[in-house]
Amino acid sequence: MSKSLLSLAVTAIVLSGCSLIPDYQRPEAPVAGQYPQGPAYSPAQAPNQAAAEQGWKQFFHDPALQQVIQTALENNRDLRVAALNIDAYAAQYRIQRADLFPAVSATGSGSRQRVPARSSQSGNAAISSSYSATVGISAYELDLFGRVRSLSEAALQKYFATEEARRSTQISLVASVANAYLTWQADKELLKLTQETLGAFEESYKLTSRSNEVGVASALDLAQSRTSVENARAQLARYTRQVAQDENSLVLLLGTGIPGNLQAAKPLSDDLLSEVPAGLPSDLLQRRPDILQAEYNLKAANANIGAARAAFFPSISLTANAGSLSPDLSGLFKGGSGTWLFQPQINLPIFNAGSLRASLDYSKIQKDISVANYEKSIQTAFQEVADGLAARQTYTEQLQAQRDFVSANQDYYRLAERRYRIGVDSNLTFLDAQRQLFSAQQALITDRLAQLTSAVNLYKALGGGWNEQTAKNEPLKEEAPKMKLF
Repeated sequence: MSKSLLSLAVTAIVLSGCSLIPDYQRPEAPVAGQYPQGPAYSPAQAPNQAAAEQGWKQFFHDPALQQVIQTALENNRDLRVAALNIDAYAAQYRIQRADLFPAVSATGSGSRQRVPARSSQSGNAAISSSYSATVGISAYELDLFGRVRSLSEAALQKYFATEEARRSTQISLVASVANAYLTWQADKELLKLTQETLGAFEESYKLTSRSNEVGVASALDLAQSRTSVENARAQLARYTRQVAQDENSLVLLLGTGIPGNLQAAKPLSDDLLSEVPAGLPSDLLQRRPDILQAEYNLKAANANIGAARAAFFPSISLTANAGSLSPDLSGLFKGGSGTWLFQPQINLPIFNAGSLRASLDYSKIQKDISVANYEKSIQTAFQEVADGLAARQTYTEQLQAQRDFVSANQDYYRLAERRYRIGVDSNLTFLDAQRQLFSAQQALITDRLAQLTSAVNLYKALGGGWNEQTAKNEPLKEEAPKMKLF
């Protein structure tokens, strides 16, 4: 190797470590260091386990709910697409990273040609042969200023972002399935309550009808009793429809039919969920996947700036090959038939009408957009957690008050019924007690559903729902996809 080639190689090795990617600095979180405090919030407590470390089987106590969540994780199409996107971005990263290495190829060719006499210098027809075999490198770019490595780094960060997108999809799926299942169960309880109430209203209507026939109850009492029956029938049709639609929504989330061996569901009044530890807002930056996804996208945009900067500098590409050339196939690899080619090329941008500057400006603007998206994801997460914490405390108080309200209405109904049977009060008071009890019982089921769904949403907002069982799962590691030869 000549001295000039040696010096060129040494220079390339020295400059190969050069990178024009700006130093990455994580933006400051644009939220307070603590969650809100006040009458709507329970006193802050130091958690012994982060919500993101609490497996969904540990959080959900209903075996039937655990069963439908497991079914969704195995069959949901959105989750399947998210997993395939990871493979797609891994392939794109390997494609981009391959540009860091020279592409070596081997070629072999042969040709035979007959030259007619009128075209031959000797005046006689002739047959010529040519055979060659070469191994070479074609247009390999020396990454002196880190352009290729910057693009490879951007692709790697996009791959990490896609992994976090899958985690976010799974967390959202777990929460969506849980909320759909709880809504389904709540509407089934409302349907059962309506059926029982309709039976009571119809029995009361029969008694009022008999009383009307003997002149004890007026036509007005009979008409009012009938309105209760018809209203209950309308409610029955409504909840029958909602139960069917809830089941359809759940089937869509599951990606398959509801398991035929589904265990018996626990009533909504049971202890269905664990309490979610809130922690600190800073925990969200480390555990919530949509925030991590936004940060990886920010790092990718930061790396693209390095590639745009490197485009201002000269680029050097090398083409080289070595092989053998012979007019006879038998002499292709004999001594004296060797051939080689070394063809370096340098490209120096001189004038491009501002294209490179515009590309750099575009990369910087894209980074600013990524910063804004990252900050917005933090603010959204903070708001969702704060709303969930406020809902947790207030729903506890509201639900207890509603239980007391139902109990008071049950006492009112029993007294009104007794007084009506012995003729102390009119049918109007009894019907009013029936309606109020039915309405209070409906509100209790609705409030319990709202409390459960708010707890599920808080669990999701804190990044929970990724692990199946905390003790058997490790946190996601940042590892680049391995290179594959084929």
